[in-house]
Amino acid sequence: MIRRLQMTEAVHVCYNRSGAVTDRRRRLTLRTRIQDVVPKLVLAPSFLLVLIFVYGFNLWTVFLSFTNSRAFASSKLIGLANYEKLWNWTFETDPPSSWYTAIVNIGIFGGLYIVFCLALGLTLAILLDQKIRGEGILRPIYLYPLALSFIVTGTAWKLFLDPGIGLEKAVHDWGWTSFKFDWVVNPRMMIYCVAIAGIWQTSGFVMAMFLAGLRGVDGEILKAAQIDGASTYATYRRIVIPIMRPVFLSAIIVLAHMAIKSYDLVLSVTGKNPGGAAELPSTFMYSYTFTRNQMAVGSTSAVIMLMTVAAIMVPYLYSELREKRQ
Repeated sequence: MIRRLQMTEAVHVCYNRSGAVTDRRRRLTLRTRIQDVVPKLVLAPSFLLVLIFVYGFNLWTVFLSFTNSRAFASSKLIGLANYEKLWNWTFETDPPSSWYTAIVNIGIFGGLYIVFCLALGLTLAILLDQKIRGEGILRPIYLYPLALSFIVTGTAWKLFLDPGIGLEKAVHDWGWTSFKFDWVVNPRMMIYCVAIAGIWQTSGFVMAMFLAGLRGVDGEILKAAQIDGASTYATYRRIVIPIMRPVFLSAIIVLAHMAIKSYDLVLSVTGKNPGGAAELPSTFMYSYTFTRNQMAVGSTSAVIMLMTVAAIMVPYLYSELREKRQ
């Protein structure tokens, strides 16, 4: 009898323990489910807003580019007529069309902007990488322009380059009366003033990217190069810079994207782009959509800008994903 009672008690204990374990598992499962669901619920509104107001309006813009919309949106499709119009305007040089001017200016502005930002950013990064004194002070100084908006940057450079109150007047007051620097009011040179302002603002950001890449280079490689007798110039040119190829690609992608979408910088530097002298695809799109009441043409130019950015981004993302898989 005693053995039977002991066996019965043991069965009850095992049953209670198994029930407690089951309850714990249920609680853990419920907690895990809540932990999985809560982040999704928090991100869902943002995801929905991005889906509607970014990708939804992108698709809406693509649709408008195939219509005859003017001041208001229209659902009447006209095929590729708007794209053919911009294609024809691309080759209208006498007198030049607004679209032709925008294409030429984006080539000038984009080329100068990317090349000089890369050159200045790399130079500053290499100088700071030498562990110089005051690095902690110089880095914020170089990065400070990026904290300013393009409107503030453009306005400041417009005042600085204004012949009546800026650089030219200051040099004249110093006694050099023959000095002349009127680029900001010269229609042929306005786009270069826009490039100067953009380079000044963004080169510090590129410097930070390159400096992070330089600090990530293995120090043993540099020591081996020094032991082999390589000069500092040869070390950077043959070893360090090739290693930083992904940083260069990332910087080019960011700069190209910023150059294509530049709008407020142009208006602030040139004073609302008088005569379209500093026309860019972004200002062309805005003027035709909201000022000239040709919404379809403006939408077409926006789609071309989007395709240009995609043509730059997609190969880069493909190469990055392919390297990670390998």
